[in-house]
Amino acid sequence: MPDRLGPPRDTPLFERITLIGLGLIGSSIARAARHLKLAGTLVAADASPEVTARVRELGLADIATTDAAAAVSGADLVILCVPVGAYGAVAEAIAPQLKSGAIVSDVGSVKGAAFAQLAPHIPAGVHLVPAHPVAGTEHSGPDAGFATLFIDRWSILTPPEDADPAAVNAVRSFWRALGSNVEVMTAQHHDLVLAITSHVPHLIAYNIVGTAADLEEVTQSEVIKFSAGGFRDFTRIAASDPTMWRDVFLNNKEAVLEMLGRFNEDLAALQRAIRWGDGQALFDLFTRTRAIRRNIIAVGQETAEPDFGRRRGGDGDGQ
Repeated sequence: MPDRLGPPRDTPLFERITLIGLGLIGSSIARAARHLKLAGTLVAADASPEVTARVRELGLADIATTDAAAAVSGADLVILCVPVGAYGAVAEAIAPQLKSGAIVSDVGSVKGAAFAQLAPHIPAGVHLVPAHPVAGTEHSGPDAGFATLFIDRWSILTPPEDADPAAVNAVRSFWRALGSNVEVMTAQHHDLVLAITSHVPHLIAYNIVGTAADLEEVTQSEVIKFSAGGFRDFTRIAASDPTMWRDVFLNNKEAVLEMLGRFNEDLAALQRAIRWGDGQALFDLFTRTRAIRRNIIAVGQETAEPDFGRRRGGDGDGQ
């Protein structure tokens, strides 16, 4: 395991941590938490018996079970790593077993809907501190995770206004221990920002690859055979977990539709520039967008390598 994670702690951050959902994000948290000894006891819960069996084989947790309610009993920190659409059912199931003083968090990329589904089930005395690690790959499952996924990536916390400061600081410390930079903002602001930086780009990728799939039948394999780098990047994004992204769009539809409206307006302007041969307009746009790419590299959120830094992973959005 890379030294960049740092040495294990002498004392754990939490006596007992429970992760619900052991896909890419959940299993990455488990690997990092195990290495860093962030938990006295690490519990993994997943609805799939196959996943829990694999978690045991990989040694990702001290306890692995399909019973989410039993898994959270006595937990100091509970992190939901399941699709946003499942939050309500999971929260309802685990609520009776949450101990007073426990912290419930998550990793979903939609925060308004996450709070709306979780808050009604959180008992008095339990702290809700939603979070979103902006990291991921197109892969899924417990074998897809890796401990360094969150290093130098952002983790956004969206606590409610009346959140307990100590609970917020505890979640902040947890993500910093995993190597993340941490930002705090409102759920509404988060959803608007992520709509343009993550959700709409994924939607565009799904659409372009879908169009290419239709064209593929006409061109008899030439679309795949002659795929350029840009299209290959779109296919990588479009290979992301379909259940997760379905729930993202259904639960952040207002912000996504707002950003799609703006995108369509800008696309219409681009169409006009091409139709009327307005080279200056095209040049100005391409110059401005090139600067955005350079700024992303400058702040350390990407590399300038030809493979776009994907060898180290973490260049996506997880849940």
